[in-house]
Amino acid sequence: MIIKPGDLLRGLSRDFVMNITGISVKETHREGEVLFREGDEARHFYILVKGQIRLSIGKTGRVVYTISDLGEAFGWSSLVGRDVYSASAECVVPSELFRIDREEFQRIVEEDTANGVIFFKCLASSLGERLINSYDTFVLGQSGDTLATHGTTETLQQMDDE
Repeated sequence: MIIKPGDLLRGLSRDFVMNITGISVKETHREGEVLFREGDEARHFYILVKGQIRLSIGKTGRVVYTISDLGEAFGWSSLVGRDVYSASAECVVPSELFRIDREEFQRIVEEDTANGVIFFKCLASSLGERLINSYDTFVLGQSGDTLATHGTTETLQQMDDE
């Protein structure tokens, strides 16, 4: 099983990527299946192989982002010292992904800190893009307008009564 390179793995050595591949578990999930809920213990992060994952927050399930690009990561709370996930993740369509254990990944990073730094720079860049894109979503969400997901060309209508 090989993780195909996306922006998150760009610039990493082949050995480092192979080590990540070695600890990855490939999973298939059905439409509507919840991978984790906001507040759950953050033990894994995920890399999308195929499909679409909706990230939402709060009791109303407000959509904050949609994961749809090959190689896109989510569940990153587990990698940045957070004990719990900051959002819920649900499969919008049948999806395939790699699930990677936080502790095993941390061991790999500690053994190869140079590639670990590159990985976390790529992760920071990806999260920075999401943050910038979320500003528009937040502003539109205040008025109950249509929210752009920024992970896909699809848009979702914000439902204030959800």
